[in-house]
Amino acid sequence: MSRRIALLCVLLFHCQMAMVNAQSFQKGKASFYAKKFHGRRTASGERLHLDSLTCAHRNYPFGTMLQVYNPANGKKVIVRVTDRGPFIKGRIIDLSWRAARELDIIAKGVAMVVVRKVENFIVPFQPTDTIEIPDLELQTNQGPPPMLPYWKDMKRDMSRE
Repeated sequence: MSRRIALLCVLLFHCQMAMVNAQSFQKGKASFYAKKFHGRRTASGERLHLDSLTCAHRNYPFGTMLQVYNPANGKKVIVRVTDRGPFIKGRIIDLSWRAARELDIIAKGVAMVVVRKVENFIVPFQPTDTIEIPDLELQTNQGPPPMLPYWKDMKRDMSRE
């Protein structure tokens, strides 16, 4: 009997994953981690940081990039899945504190959002081409030896006396 239950659970998980992958977006409530969770380990093994742009999602694999859009104010942010949850009915995503701040939902606590998977994510400011470093020819001047500062001349004269 337990083998049948395990098989049913695996089948149910794969059906949920197929539904998530088939949907172009999800709409639901988003909440965020409280500051007291800073430094704790997530389900992926990473430590949660207040300023990271991460989230918890029930179905998407760890490392998946998601765009979260707040229709109330038009703000959006891209987050990376590092944890599982939320396990509260009606909520589809748990955001890090910074991601919630970027979406301006800190004061509300819970807000309606639209979540979609980002297929091709390009890291901003990351160079895509190789940078060629020019060859530099360094030379020295063959002029007279450098003069000593005035205070060193005075000190040398004082030591002679």
